[in-house]
Amino acid sequence: QVQLVESGGGLVQTGGSLKLSCAASRSGFTLESLGWDRQVPGNQRELVARLSGDGNANYADSVIGRFFISRDYAKDTVYLHMHNLKPDDTAVYYCHAEVRRYGRTNRQNYWGQGTQVTVSS
Repeated sequence: QVQLVESGGGLVQTGGSLKLSCAASRSGFTLESLGWDRQVPGNQRELVARLSGDGNANYADSVIGRFFISRDYAKDTVYLHMHNLKPDDTAVYYCHAEVRRYGRTNRQNYWGQGTQVTVSS
């Protein structure tokens, strides 16, 4: 099974910084990518940042230059470093993992339980 446990959300003022962490447990699976999505109530969940297994990172246009994704491969932990936060960044942030079971070719998606990030103006 795959489990994702997030931490690090909270309340911060505009211009502040936060760091989110997500520890993955993945017995029997390979991690094809790890990343972060976010969702505001009433809106669709959107990609924030994604880090592929070969180290390529993709970001939403709205966070480029402010958010940075990193991974500790030894700990299977992914981090989202968020700087210069804006009220529009307020959302529930979900850790995302794309995995593949050993010996299989199809991929599956998992999300964590979510962590709230609130940016006050």
